[in-house]
Amino acid sequence: MSLDFTSRSALVAYVTCGDPDLATTREIVLSAIDAGAQAIELGVPFSDPVADGPVIQRASERALRNGTTLAQVLELAREVRKQRPSAGLIVFSYLNPVLRLGLARFCAAAGDAGVDGALITDLTLEEAGDYLRAMRARDLATVFLAAPTSTDQRLKRIADASRGFVYAVSRTGVTGTREEVAADARELVRRLRKFTKLPIAVGFGISTPAHFAEVGKFADAAVVGSAIVQAIEQAGRERAPQAVAELISSLLREHSAISNQRSAKRGFC
Repeated sequence: MSLDFTSRSALVAYVTCGDPDLATTREIVLSAIDAGAQAIELGVPFSDPVADGPVIQRASERALRNGTTLAQVLELAREVRKQRPSAGLIVFSYLNPVLRLGLARFCAAAGDAGVDGALITDLTLEEAGDYLRAMRARDLATVFLAAPTSTDQRLKRIADASRGFVYAVSRTGVTGTREEVAADARELVRRLRKFTKLPIAVGFGISTPAHFAEVGKFADAAVVGSAIVQAIEQAGRERAPQAVAELISSLLREHSAISNQRSAKRGFC
């Protein structure tokens, strides 16, 4: 498994596959990895992305107009794995495309493509039994979302079902850039730590170096999604890979500078 968030400053990059097209997505993903993203969430476009804000909704609509399918996303993952063997690769999907492909077929194809695992956003724990068995038979990570509104009992169940890492949703609502990291995020991570030793990644609304630096104080990784998808939308097909690389490099560089400044003020350097 290529998921390694030991640095406490890992960046996980989300992209909507097929936006603006699959060939460009491949170049975007490779550029993101080369710029320092330690893992990539390969977003499968879906017609009713209820967890996503307007930026990713628009990207899904564009990708679906291009005819992008889950099978094509898995083939894209295979191509990326060949070129960047050590990168973390997670399929990020709603349940319907997986069921349409077939659970057994999905797990076999994912394993053969070399992905590390999957996050199925709308799959509940109560309905995940077959999925967990099929994924574990192929040694694939099962990443689940944990929300600030979850009870401790449910957080324990989420932690027990998760492999690879746990995705902590920083706030209630949908994805999208925000002015600041929600206060609920730190408390959610603290609560999750009681139930798991897996890395914890915080997502939903992480879009600036300040956000990244803040999350780095208490979580193992930050997931940047809407900011990357928006950069792709604004840059256009030809400039999208470069724009994403520049965004990720900027986030990592400025995060490092902010962290060093804080350490200096505390007399650590």
